[in-house]
Amino acid sequence: MFIGREKELRALESVFEKDGFGMTVIYGRRRVGKSTLIKEFVKDKRVIFYTATKVGAERNLEFFTKQVLEVLDPSISEASFPTVESVLDLISARIQNGDRKVVLVIDELPYWAEKDEALLSILQKYIDTMWLQKNMMIILCGSTLSFMEKKVLSEKSPIFGRRDSQIKLEAFNYRDSSLFVPKYSVEDKAICYGVTGGVAKYLALFDPKKSLDDNIIRLFFNPDGYLFDETRNLLTQEFADITPVNNIIEQVASGENSLNIIASKVHEKDTTVLYSLEKLIDVGLVEKRKCITEEKNKKKTQYVLKDHMFSFWYKFIPNAVSVIEMGQGQKYYEKIVKPQLHSFMVSVFEEMCRYYTLEQGIMGSFDSFITETGTWWGTELMVDEGGKRYQQSADIDVVGLSSVAKTAVCGECKFKNEKIDKEIYETLVRRSGLISGNYMVTKYLLFSLSGFSKWFDDADTSNLKLITLQDLYKT
Repeated sequence: MFIGREKELRALESVFEKDGFGMTVIYGRRRVGKSTLIKEFVKDKRVIFYTATKVGAERNLEFFTKQVLEVLDPSISEASFPTVESVLDLISARIQNGDRKVVLVIDELPYWAEKDEALLSILQKYIDTMWLQKNMMIILCGSTLSFMEKKVLSEKSPIFGRRDSQIKLEAFNYRDSSLFVPKYSVEDKAICYGVTGGVAKYLALFDPKKSLDDNIIRLFFNPDGYLFDETRNLLTQEFADITPVNNIIEQVASGENSLNIIASKVHEKDTTVLYSLEKLIDVGLVEKRKCITEEKNKKKTQYVLKDHMFSFWYKFIPNAVSVIEMGQGQKYYEKIVKPQLHSFMVSVFEEMCRYYTLEQGIMGSFDSFITETGTWWGTELMVDEGGKRYQQSADIDVVGLSSVAKTAVCGECKFKNEKIDKEIYETLVRRSGLISGNYMVTKYLLFSLSGFSKWFDDADTSNLKLITLQDLYKT
């Protein structure tokens, strides 16, 4: 069953329905559902669907030719063509404007184009000279973000300016992820989102008829589970040597998020680690996070895992490999993992709350038009009972900014089996005074898994919004 992606399907249909030629570029990290989206879009269309592989330019041309002939001229399906141009000439000759529109899909484009530097220039030539009046649509798709952005979408690309639209396909948000497990409780839906990161492939592996625990055990804590060795599989596809990147990811997953500390922990030079971090950013596994009110401050930069599944895997699987391989993964999950699920969900829940804040802020729910959300961290000056001053680290989980009105909302998130009390609110108010003086805080947000104490029943909540996990899932 195909789930979600309505906006993307509408965008593709819009290009398809226009007269003559159209082109869309789709890109995004692996497993996110790009190919599934394209297959859903073309299921009732006349399509040439080719998925490139790491076999070199000549073999890709050979396999591409077979796909073209199967659709356009099966009578010569065994024919071979010496050049890309000769195959594209055939396409040009066989597509007649009175016929049904043809959709030409080249999936995993970087695998072919990296080995044939002329490929994009050749496509550009045919678009400009032969295809603009043809009844056809091209979809170019790839998982290597840096290649797609620099070689396909940038101004330096031969095909720059030829596309009608581009789609950067992201993982599902927490609400769309819940559609894969509609009968779960909201807490289980959130945890399902957390352990899969909203990645389409992983969500599709969850059996909605089985419990959350059963699915996690089957997929992660079983030697045959799809996600038991998934991180290694993904890294092997992207990196020739996975040892250094694995070591870096281990440090980031453990909470080390500054370049110099990561470098010292893995015993490598800063420049070497930075190169690997940039590659991990390119493939969508790591993100470079900046303090929202100080984005130009290079010292306030953190490297964090963007992929929640990687966070879950690196937190629990490495220490459990021997137990899992002995067939005792279920015991490990029940004794070690399950009691720590709420702890794991802290950063996931914060990301969910930032998404909710931006979504609601755009709608004006917080009396301010929020245009961006992020997090803030720094230090605050405190005074102990003896009157002595000291500094301590401080952070604000959710900061939403209105760049137009120069206003802000600040929020605190708790994914715990206990109610939020007044101390949490008072700390949030105090720390909100630390953000840049360029913004006036207009609303405080408290997000809670387990609700709020009775103190809030009589408190002045005119500038406060109390938000439960159930509220996050309301549409």
